[in-house]
Amino acid sequence: MELFRSTNIDFLGKKWFFLALSLIFSVAGVASMLFWHHIPLGVDFRGGTIVDVKFTSTPNVDQVRSQLDHAGLKNARIQADTRPEKNELLIDLDIRETSEQALDQGKERIIQALQTNSVPGKSDLNNVGYTSLQDYLLKADPLHLGTDAPAQYGQIAHAIVDFRDKVHGGVLNSVADAGSVAPAAVVQALQQDFFTSNFGVRNVEIVGPQVGAQLRQRAWLATVYSLVGMLIYLWFRFELIYGVAAVVACFHDTLITVGMFSLLNTEISLTVIAAILTLIGYSMNDTIVVFDRIRENVKLLRKESLTEIVNRSINQTLSRTVLTSGLTFLTVLALFLLGGEVLHGFSLALVIGIIIGTYSSIFIAAPMLVAYQEWRGKRTVPGAPAPANEGRRYKSPAKA
Repeated sequence: MELFRSTNIDFLGKKWFFLALSLIFSVAGVASMLFWHHIPLGVDFRGGTIVDVKFTSTPNVDQVRSQLDHAGLKNARIQADTRPEKNELLIDLDIRETSEQALDQGKERIIQALQTNSVPGKSDLNNVGYTSLQDYLLKADPLHLGTDAPAQYGQIAHAIVDFRDKVHGGVLNSVADAGSVAPAAVVQALQQDFFTSNFGVRNVEIVGPQVGAQLRQRAWLATVYSLVGMLIYLWFRFELIYGVAAVVACFHDTLITVGMFSLLNTEISLTVIAAILTLIGYSMNDTIVVFDRIRENVKLLRKESLTEIVNRSINQTLSRTVLTSGLTFLTVLALFLLGGEVLHGFSLALVIGIIIGTYSSIFIAAPMLVAYQEWRGKRTVPGAPAPANEGRRYKSPAKA
């Protein structure tokens, strides 16, 4: 399938416009990383506590932040789910102790800070665990079970917690809702000693500072190793200048992507690093396709200048570029729009990276190849046979 036939677009003639555009985005991103939002590392890399809170209605982020500040939980990062009907917030706290006690304390502090409708002497059914609920039922013994009480009340406690978390998303509207899975006598006992708040803490995760530092170091090393590995690969497949041009283009893609995350103040998590590594490979693949066509055309179009050869090669691969990049972009765009909060950072990095990666293969890597040859005062691609009047022949790049 081919979308375009015999196109003759002067891509290199427009290189200065696109290079200026790259410079603007790069400078803006670097300025944001240095002076504004810096690099917004997620909890995976800097350490801290992430609390997933589900509400019965759309939460007021400013009010939640005020409640947390009043409870002494300063500088909390609050992120609302992009889907309003979910009524969820991710609250990022600077609590880095990794013990079970610290985990429980972090959850309890969040609950105390957010409870606005607590009832004196009663417990919150939306934030009670299975063990605590079972212990209460054993003590109250509303069904008068005797020796069978532990097993029976354990099943009832499990049923209530599962109904709350799996059917109602972690929040019951009232204690009476438990009547769908529990006997009437149990519900009556619960109504005497429990109430339901307008939220439920669904999950609490803590990443310690040492783990965050290790992940941060390994993320940088993974990115650097991937760039170095590709440089070496292209050095052997083509020549060193090809590898340098491709790696510079990939570094350009990575810099702009991270810069956009800084400008948007969107946290960089492990999934974002995975997306960046993915787009490095994707961008490199696009660049190799263009370089391969340039290498073929050098042998066929000996009388044309390198600029003309590169332009023709880009035009010849344009249909393939639009098809592959376009279809991939539509896929990641669907993930970005419909994937929810968990995939938001990952899909955002891919959306930005595919656009920038496709663009850099044409307007960064290819012009750099031409600029290098012009600097050397040659009109042929590196490694191609030189004209006879130059009295010298060059080793042809290795076949793939």
